[in-house]
Amino acid sequence: QVQLVESGGGLVQAGGSLRLSCAASGGTSSTYTMGWFRQAPGKEREFVAHIRWSGGYIYYTDYADSVRGRFTISRDGAKNTVLLQMNSLKPEDTAVYYCAALTTARRSINKDEYDYWGQGTQVTVSS
Repeated sequence: QVQLVESGGGLVQAGGSLRLSCAASGGTSSTYTMGWFRQAPGKEREFVAHIRWSGGYIYYTDYADSVRGRFTISRDGAKNTVLLQMNSLKPEDTAVYYCAALTTARRSINKDEYDYWGQGTQVTVSS
C-alpha cells in the first residue's frame, strides 16, 4: 500500500511562487509514474504534470499546456519525494493539488488510471 502526503500549499499573490512536495512511502517502484493533479471548485480534477524515473535516470516528464513553462516537476530520489515548483502563479491556478501514483508502466494523464492519491493541499493565488 502506497501512502502519499502532500505539503507546501498556501496563499500567494499572482506572479509569486510555491513549491509542493509529495512524500511517498509504502513501497514505490521505478515502474511508477508520479503525478500532480488539481481540482478547482466546481471543476473536474485535471492533470498538471507527471514524472517517471529510476535511480538517476528520468524516463519522462509531461505537463499540461496551461502550466508548461511555469511549473517544473522533479524528484528527490533519496527522500522518495516528488516536487512541483510553481512559478508565475495566476489566479486560475487556485485549486486543491493532489499527488498521485500510477503503478503500471504507463505514460498516462488520465486521472482514472492512477491508483493512489494523497489528501491534497490547497493553493490559493490572489489577484
